[in-house]
Amino acid sequence: MGILETLKEQRLLLDGAMGTMLQKKGLPIGLEPEYFNLSHPEIVTEIHQAYVNAGADVITANTFQANRVKLKEEELSAIITAAIHLAKAANPKYVAYDMGPIGQLMAPMGTLSFDDAYSIFAEQAIVAEQAGADVVILETMSDLLETKAAILAIKETTSLPIFCTMTFQEDGRTFVGTDPLTAVLTLQSLGIDAVGVNCSLGPVELMPVIETILKYAKIPVMVQANAGLPEIEDGQTVYRISVAEYGQAAKKMVEKGVRIVGGCCGTTPDFIRELRGIIDSLPVIDPVPEIVTAVTSGSQSVILNNGLHLIGERINPTGKKRLKEALRNNELSYLLKEALKQVEAGADILDVNVGLPEIDESKMMQQAVQEIQGIVTVPLQIDSSSVTAIETGARYYNGKPLINSVNGKEESMKAIFPIVKKYGGVVLGLTLDETGIPETAEARLAIAEKIVRTAAEYGIPKEDIMIDPLVLTASAQQAQVKVTLETLRLLRERLGVLTVAGLSNVSFGLPNRELMNSTFLASAVAAGLTTPIVNPLSELLMNTVRALKVINNQDREATDYIEKSQEMTITATEKKQESIKKDAGTLDLKELILKGQKEEAPILTKQLLETKSPLEIVNEFFMPALDEVGGRFERGELFLPQLIQSAEAVQRSQEVLKAYFEAHGQESQSYGKILLATVEGDIHDIGKNIVKMVLENYGFDVIDLGKDVPIETVVERIREGDIKLVGLSALMTTTVQNMKATIQAVRDAGLSTSFMVGGAVLNEEYREFVGADYYAKDALESVAIAKRFFGIE
Repeated sequence: MGILETLKEQRLLLDGAMGTMLQKKGLPIGLEPEYFNLSHPEIVTEIHQAYVNAGADVITANTFQANRVKLKEEELSAIITAAIHLAKAANPKYVAYDMGPIGQLMAPMGTLSFDDAYSIFAEQAIVAEQAGADVVILETMSDLLETKAAILAIKETTSLPIFCTMTFQEDGRTFVGTDPLTAVLTLQSLGIDAVGVNCSLGPVELMPVIETILKYAKIPVMVQANAGLPEIEDGQTVYRISVAEYGQAAKKMVEKGVRIVGGCCGTTPDFIRELRGIIDSLPVIDPVPEIVTAVTSGSQSVILNNGLHLIGERINPTGKKRLKEALRNNELSYLLKEALKQVEAGADILDVNVGLPEIDESKMMQQAVQEIQGIVTVPLQIDSSSVTAIETGARYYNGKPLINSVNGKEESMKAIFPIVKKYGGVVLGLTLDETGIPETAEARLAIAEKIVRTAAEYGIPKEDIMIDPLVLTASAQQAQVKVTLETLRLLRERLGVLTVAGLSNVSFGLPNRELMNSTFLASAVAAGLTTPIVNPLSELLMNTVRALKVINNQDREATDYIEKSQEMTITATEKKQESIKKDAGTLDLKELILKGQKEEAPILTKQLLETKSPLEIVNEFFMPALDEVGGRFERGELFLPQLIQSAEAVQRSQEVLKAYFEAHGQESQSYGKILLATVEGDIHDIGKNIVKMVLENYGFDVIDLGKDVPIETVVERIREGDIKLVGLSALMTTTVQNMKATIQAVRDAGLSTSFMVGGAVLNEEYREFVGADYYAKDALESVAIAKRFFGIE
């Protein structure tokens, strides 16, 4: 019986930690565990056998880092094949190929492209299937886009089932900013076979994350928690939670409906044996998920069942001369400004249509989607009449998009539904077919019913379909406006789907269009419209929206309505003064940095140099903007992608200042030199690279030695450069020992240097253990430490 057939009937028990066990068996610090598959196969098999004897149904191959970035490419196939064979030698019911993250930031945050990530994952999956794996466990993922690349790579190159888990921090989000709700809604839409969480925290701390996933998961939920939080004892990493405590926490998960359980860091065969006894004693529970119509980005979900939500219409070249010009010139900064303005005005979703006959629409759609997602967190609507452009947008989109559109024509449904099914998404169905747009509400309803019925044949559920009743112009087809309203009522009452409609069509050719659009909106919402496509920069229309949200009890206690009403009391004189200030550039540079406008910021910086000194620009714009970005990041108002975009905006602006200094024979100001390195034996440098960027933004001269840096190299470079502050990074508990050895070597060399340390496994306790002076929990804390160290206010 295949693993998925077994899963339908019973729970599955996975094994526990591999790294923990290998360390006990003598794995050297800094050596990738996967090399033991070739050098010490008997040890790997012995560990697998211990887990089988403890009762594990699924044995995970020793392949977590088996990709060409982290291992020697020429040995990759042999390592993966050996790993699968060693796992099979223990005679488990099933063998899972263990696939972990690549260890680089995805573009636009970093340099790893979606296609390169896809290729790295695909080559692993192909070898794993050939070697005999039964399933892929894609685990410890923190970037939703990287996870999507992996899922597509596995599904497009193999027939292997996929179990996928992400890893969450104490704030309830992944390192990149994905929350559990967004993770489960997005991942299950991609057609995986189980979804859940691993690593991160202990089983007790993970419970809120697990409960959210269980609430919305339509597929089996999987949990592999750590054995509590790591601590240091006699120089070794230990986990305090007992086997019994772990088991009791796991029991609560299983009782709530978790279907697949196992262990992560710190767990051993004793933990798995405890879990075996627990799950065998409990009846199988099939939780009933909450069914919602929802779209997501990489860090935000919009559940459309919950009241009125707005789709911003302005990124669409129809009738927009300036946008057409920007698309022809590949001027993406204009699209980004339009995106930001709409989000600030209240759009919940942004329509993205880049269709012009004279450009490569698919290429532009990919660029637009990736760039817009780098600066805003709201979900997008992929809008095109080109099937190719829709598929391109859906493929490179980070999250679960709204796809615009399909209609009742057989040709349209045959082309669009496979895309929706493959990439996940909510599809917008237009009530037209081969005969055109029907003149009656009943006929439009019939087309909607056909769309829903046909979608089901492709495996697309009704909750992933929205219907557009189509809005015609009141100036030319006045009677049809009433038909649209009647269609909305029928769609709500008889089909039970959510609806979308473009309001602007109704007023085309009429005077005072805003009034007509706003009035029609009120009528349409009363008839059942849930998600209008609007111009959110229309003040009259947005006031109507706010009033409607009070009336339908969506804006509780009229909080937003009252707040916005108070804002509208700003006098015309005050607005004019604000406009004058902005025209003078007084506020713009800070705003451009806050919004991550990395193309526009250096241009304005150059203009400001005509009236201000470089130091004034730094103190009046760079520093306040960075401080505000940092505050928003700390409060969870923006996430890593937006933080990096703002940092890049400053970085590019600083290049302008550097060029100015060179042209005038001056040296750029530095607040101090800081050396950064990922310690010997550790090949992870995502966090260190972010720290480097942010420190440079604040005016520090950063010397980056890279990753896996030998201890003697660190000592030598400190001595050569007379470095007074060093930042050391380590991701793995095993390489924390090398961090301690590095600091001790510097002390033994008699160098007067202070150290700040950071990384996923680090905390204050580890800081004290390694002998560092400061612990930086993130990049912004490293800035605060550097400021204090160098006496900068």
